[in-house]
Amino acid sequence: MPIRWRLTLFNALAIGTIMLVSGLAIFFLLRAALLSGVEKTARDSALAAAKNVDSGEPLHLDEMRRLSLQGVFVVVRDGEGTILTRTGDLPDQAEGRDRVWQRALQSERPIGSTVHITEDAPAYVYAVPVEPQHGKARVVEAGQSYAVTERALETFATVLVGGGLLAFLLSIGGAYLLARAALSPVGAVVASARKITESDLSERLPVTNPKDEIGDLTATMNALLSRLEEAFARREEVLGKGRRFVADASHELRTPLTNIEGYAEMLEEWALKDPETARESVEAIREESRRMRHLAEELLALARGDEGAPLELKPQDIGAVAQEAMRIARDAAGGKVSVEYALPEHKIIAVFDRSRVRQALSILLDNAVKYTPEGGEVRVWAHESDGQVGVTVRDTGVGIPEEELPRIFERFYRADKARTRGGAGLGLAIARQIAEAHGGTIEVRSTQGKGSTFILQIPQNGPDH
Repeated sequence: MPIRWRLTLFNALAIGTIMLVSGLAIFFLLRAALLSGVEKTARDSALAAAKNVDSGEPLHLDEMRRLSLQGVFVVVRDGEGTILTRTGDLPDQAEGRDRVWQRALQSERPIGSTVHITEDAPAYVYAVPVEPQHGKARVVEAGQSYAVTERALETFATVLVGGGLLAFLLSIGGAYLLARAALSPVGAVVASARKITESDLSERLPVTNPKDEIGDLTATMNALLSRLEEAFARREEVLGKGRRFVADASHELRTPLTNIEGYAEMLEEWALKDPETARESVEAIREESRRMRHLAEELLALARGDEGAPLELKPQDIGAVAQEAMRIARDAAGGKVSVEYALPEHKIIAVFDRSRVRQALSILLDNAVKYTPEGGEVRVWAHESDGQVGVTVRDTGVGIPEEELPRIFERFYRADKARTRGGAGLGLAIARQIAEAHGGTIEVRSTQGKGSTFILQIPQNGPDH
């Protein structure tokens, strides 16, 4: 059953139950009040008449008429039950089913009871014993028929049932309209949700009233759709990068393989007869093999980093690691570029993987030396600040164009496209991956023609601290 009809049924049952209980309560309260009014009228009339008789005063005609107009009858009996006086032409109650006057005489106290003067006209009778100074009167009875009260109750019950049924039907209609109005935003949400597909997550669900529960749910679903859209966009970006990575890796490997194949064919066909050419071919094959091995090692390093290879974290001096990487870079420069290390005032201890950080620093220093003209200089120093430690590598090289800076850490990206033999463009990507594995970053500032500055920073207490 749809929620709309379930809500309608629930509301209708709830309203119907409340109306039934309220109607019954009102009916029985009114019935009790009306019956109590009849009994009170009969009792007051009997006591007033008994007072008159007891004092020896006769019942006045005007008083008897007034009582008759109110539907009250008064009967005065002697000790044998013979009626001495009565109001109106009423049937003799002496043959009634309950002789209230006898019980009143026997008990010598007022007694009230419901009796049937006629078969279809119950009445309440109140009998009061009297002892007048003169006369035979011994009992005064006063009563009032329930007929008027019962007719009033029947009329009220008919109106109550009819009005209740009408109100119940109206409540069903109102409950249905209310449920439809409350759930109408759900229909709009469902219609909009059907338009959302994996290929198009830009559609958003309509929020009719953001302050109610449905609006809150819709806003939450919109936030989820936004996250899904971002996740799918990132997935496409990652897949695109993966495809480019495979294509670039294939291209980088194809070149040395093609060269090796060419030199091998040349050696096989004729170069072995020329010792000089053979020697040059073997050297070229060896160089291309080194290049392939270096590329394979870089690809393996990236793959391990992507898989989250564990780090060997230990407290150690990052300044010593920077100095070690500087010495290697200085030897590789061969005096063409000045490579200097500024010794800090004290040891800078941090928790990191020594070999991985040294690899990242070696990449930064190798790039600095490679892109610094002869006679230039590269300066290195370690530092610490606010729970972070770092190493800065500054060169006086050719610099990097500003538009290229956002992309230099991408895999296989080379800012200088002319340097086809200068590397595969994986070094900076590996360096950034190492920094991020330690919970750190690599920042770069560069001015074309004046040089570049790379800053490697990692948390002093290790990643996740």
